[in-house]
Amino acid sequence: MDVFRTPDERFENLPGFDFDPHYVEVAAVPELPDGQSLRVHYLDEGPADAAPVLLMHGEPSWCYLYRHMIPVLVDAGHRVVAPDLVGFGRSDKPTAMADYTYARHVAWMSSLVFDHLDLRDITFFGQDWGGLVGLRLVAAQPERYARLVVANTGLPTGHGKMSDAFMAWQKFSQETEHFPVGAIINGGCTSDLSPEIIAAYDAPFPDESAKAGARIFPTLVPTSLDDPASADNIAAWEVLGRFDRPVLCAFSDQDPITRGGDAPFLERIPGTVGQPHVATEGGGHFLQEDCGPQLAETINDFIAATS
Repeated sequence: MDVFRTPDERFENLPGFDFDPHYVEVAAVPELPDGQSLRVHYLDEGPADAAPVLLMHGEPSWCYLYRHMIPVLVDAGHRVVAPDLVGFGRSDKPTAMADYTYARHVAWMSSLVFDHLDLRDITFFGQDWGGLVGLRLVAAQPERYARLVVANTGLPTGHGKMSDAFMAWQKFSQETEHFPVGAIINGGCTSDLSPEIIAAYDAPFPDESAKAGARIFPTLVPTSLDDPASADNIAAWEVLGRFDRPVLCAFSDQDPITRGGDAPFLERIPGTVGQPHVATEGGGHFLQEDCGPQLAETINDFIAATS
């Protein structure tokens, strides 16, 4: 496996991002040759002995997406852990799209969250692929989680037809010659990002060879029951269907991609019953960028009300 590691200087002087990097070598997954491991980056802010808030990003963003939320959560006394998925941010980036599978993403994050950091009493927040990967971790070891917050995400199994908008996005990701990460994120926001912020989202990807993980993600979403991840996601829903600790939906009100995506959570997870679900006002798909402090306060209030 050929791996690209973004040079450190690409992350210098990014607007609003004054956080120290942390790294671990994650365990090799069984189907990789030669026991190859990868370096994964994460942020770890706030008191080390506090219960962790785990923030998981989606595609094609990285933990830079959480820069507005981390200070609000830390000021409330929480430890905040925000990893970069393999292929994103400061984490290592295999350069072949075939090196990425849904199962490998779950295994890599499991190695970080469970094996290396041994996080427990977790408040989980996931958006986009942060939910698709993170909810699989919840299903694998639900006893580690105190509560969940989900927004603009899902856990698809391949049942039903995907939207035309998603299928167009999937087609674009595979056919476009240039995959403009920062511009894609800007297009998924209700706010108009400055050129400096767009450049910060582009920082991990100095050329197209670094974008294999970002490009392949749309094809890894299970769109039929024949998908290799379908059975695992169906099994995860069986666990989530028994998860009775508090679960909050905080989907944004201006995301056409995931509109209505809270319904399966509300229908199937017992922990959602009686919780103060909110529509995060003013947020597009990347609501952390549009409404970060507001969303962080929602999480703070939810922790306080359910502790």
